[in-house]
Amino acid sequence: MSHESQRTTTTERGRIRVTGFDTSVFEDRDERFEWQQDESTVSRDRMTRAWERFKRNRTALVGLAIIAVMLFTTIFARPIAIEGITIQPFSLAPFDPTNSNFGALNQGPSAAHPFGTDWSGKDILSRVMYGGRYSLTIGVITVGIALSVGVPLGALAGYYGGWIDEVIMRLVDILYAFPFLVLAIALIAVLGQGFWNMITALVLVVWISYARLLRGEVLSVKENEYVTAAKALGARDRSIIFRHVVPNAMAPVIVQATLGIGTVVLNAAALGFLGLGLEPGSPEWGSMLARGRSSLIQGQWWITVFPGLAIFLFVLSINLVGDGVRDAVDPQGDTSGGAGVRE
Repeated sequence: MSHESQRTTTTERGRIRVTGFDTSVFEDRDERFEWQQDESTVSRDRMTRAWERFKRNRTALVGLAIIAVMLFTTIFARPIAIEGITIQPFSLAPFDPTNSNFGALNQGPSAAHPFGTDWSGKDILSRVMYGGRYSLTIGVITVGIALSVGVPLGALAGYYGGWIDEVIMRLVDILYAFPFLVLAIALIAVLGQGFWNMITALVLVVWISYARLLRGEVLSVKENEYVTAAKALGARDRSIIFRHVVPNAMAPVIVQATLGIGTVVLNAAALGFLGLGLEPGSPEWGSMLARGRSSLIQGQWWITVFPGLAIFLFVLSINLVGDGVRDAVDPQGDTSGGAGVRE
């Protein structure tokens, strides 16, 4: 044995060599884990910064406070029972909104009836408080269902393109060809009056705006580097769309949805005013305005002013909150940036 081979054997003596493990696999796994953790941390930081900016917007906080008061009075206006089980026993409304008092017909505002009474002696204050359950619930449920329809369709259209995009967007274009309120009236004429029929008609004409808006955002977001990295790591399309693309494209959709609640409430009131909303006699704000039209001509202004004021306050407040949300999620308002996640 030569002197050089003896030296090599001496330097390798006492070492343990383990074979069968590819360290690059574990390093790659650790990098992916750290990348996902960094992305989650940046996402939480982004929400925290947005909330901090929203809290500094005083007009948005005023609108949020008005909405909170209206929700509180609406929820606790009358007891709530589900299948015979009372889940909310309190009653802030001074009278039953469905009971008539023929001894107090068309009375103006007084200590007994702060908002007056209508043509059948029903207390306007109680009806406005209780009627908020219909108007506000219609707005929230309609926007929620419209988001659950428009967001997936818009994401699929923007991410895949091709014939999927063509089919979805041509349907959106067809529905956009009809005026919003006219299409809702036509759908209600087919479906009939009722709470869920109104929501169905409104959803069918509201989801298109969310689908188109999200599609435009997805077309931009899917070209970012972190989406390419997710594809390179072998992530499935479903995971890429709903874990990486949609969360980073939702900011304008959230703003639109916030403002859309007020729009839906306003259009629901318009349908109720036209007699196409809920069943006649329901204490929904638009229906109350419709029933008080003739009374307004006779000088009984309180029958229409207070339901109209409730609609005005809610729509104004939701617009203030929507403007605050837009400013909070505005990417130009965030100078700190974030690695790997679009702001």
